[in-house]
Amino acid sequence: MSEGRLAGKVAVVTGGGSQPGEIGTGRASCVCMAREGARVLVADIAAENARRTVDAILEEGGEGSVFTGDATSGDDCRAMVATAVERYGGLHVLMNNLGFRWSGHDLRKGVAEIDEDVLMQAFDLNLKSAVLASKHAIPAMVASGGGSIINVSSIDGIAGARHRGVAYSVTKGALPILTRNTAAFHGREGIRANCIVPGHLQSAYQSRIKPVDRELRRRVSPLGTEGTPWDIAWAAVYLASDESRWVTGVTLPVDGGLFAAQPLLAHDLLQEPDLGPLSEGD
Repeated sequence: MSEGRLAGKVAVVTGGGSQPGEIGTGRASCVCMAREGARVLVADIAAENARRTVDAILEEGGEGSVFTGDATSGDDCRAMVATAVERYGGLHVLMNNLGFRWSGHDLRKGVAEIDEDVLMQAFDLNLKSAVLASKHAIPAMVASGGGSIINVSSIDGIAGARHRGVAYSVTKGALPILTRNTAAFHGREGIRANCIVPGHLQSAYQSRIKPVDRELRRRVSPLGTEGTPWDIAWAAVYLASDESRWVTGVTLPVDGGLFAAQPLLAHDLLQEPDLGPLSEGD
């Protein structure tokens, strides 16, 4: 662990916990960063979820610990950063991974039908949490000699999504501009900021997707394969490492090439005859 790509670095990952039997981008990123030598503070509002991720890190010989708090609270974000500095001596990486899991009643609703309460929940979890965590992390990173902030957006924040979850999409869509502002305003202080845009993943977040929809998501990408939380995690390792020392202000799709294709090409990919017809299934 001491010889990895992130050796000597201290990382905080928000929403880093995991439910029983599930692996999301937070847990995968924590594990991969620890594999590469980082000491990882796993931040989550549920201590038992954070503990599962820490246990996974420790099982592989890495170093990590739990922080329990509400990332939408400025006081808790300040305490999260202070805890990382107190336990590990500094802070070099912040991954704003926390995300809003929209309620079923908000699906299939456009702007005209949006639920104001759902909008504010999405704002708090997707955007406010990233702003507050970054606010308190930047001074600690400057004191540590510089650092890397990684915001996690979504393809739903780049283009209108099939689920029509407007509250989710518009708040995720704000993260690339937060990233560019952070990079522009704090670059002279040694702070880099980049944004990962996950594509269609099969992960804890999408565990209830119907088989037919999962197959559609797979077929529509030029690579013709599903993504996993580990694909996002290894992108995060790169952005956290000194390998990306001259990369900042970038929005990086990790999406199997989804946005490389025009809509008519995506239609052709869905109609490939050797794949057979789609079945609704269960």
